[in-house]
Amino acid sequence: MTTADAVPVVFVHGTRFSAGQWSMQLAALRDEFPVVAVDLPGHGERSAQPWSLSAATEIIASAVDSLDRGPALVVGHSLGGYASLEFARRCPERLRGLILAGASASTRGPWSVPYRWVARLVPRMPADRLARWNDRLLLRLYPREVVEATIRSGYAFHTLPAAWEEVLGRFDAGTMRGVKAPVLILNGEKDTVFRAGETDFARAHPHARVELIPRARHLANFDDPDAFTDAVRRFAHRLSAVD
Repeated sequence: MTTADAVPVVFVHGTRFSAGQWSMQLAALRDEFPVVAVDLPGHGERSAQPWSLSAATEIIASAVDSLDRGPALVVGHSLGGYASLEFARRCPERLRGLILAGASASTRGPWSVPYRWVARLVPRMPADRLARWNDRLLLRLYPREVVEATIRSGYAFHTLPAAWEEVLGRFDAGTMRGVKAPVLILNGEKDTVFRAGETDFARAHPHARVELIPRARHLANFDDPDAFTDAVRRFAHRLSAVD
């Protein structure tokens, strides 16, 4: 299979991050697939844009169109996974396949309570202090080359309350019934919170399966970039094989 025949891939980052989250995946896959990573509204280069799921789906759709290869495989992590689910519902004709990474927990019910508390707390803390804390945490947990692009792009703490407010209460396993394309639920083995609903999410879709990154946590693409990238690669090749 040549790059011209390959499935286009769009990466969608998680809470507070930006397209820089996917630097390792983009570098590893760009010679095999047409790839792009987006900044969601209120994040990265779109820091000044107000958050909304509608705007997020439009950004993902524009990224798919920019690759000019037809429907794409969309890879969404955490907040980006839920935004990708919304995109799948609204723009099924642009979706070739969906990878949900760290986004297979229901955002409804009691599970959402601590997240609503955090969303109210974050605006009360100085953004520069939160940024320094995040920098130190990432550099303590991961090699610099894995997180350097994320740190350089900065963090979108100001967007977190609005983003979580819209996502919380909106998604559960039933949302999967609106996805028409094949789905891979790709979680870190130790991401117990966001794995909570993975079985229900998988059962709700006729062409969904679960794959775990061994020993990885919520940021599985940082914990084991090679394993995460390989899972994306294999799923993309599988999508090509069924055409």
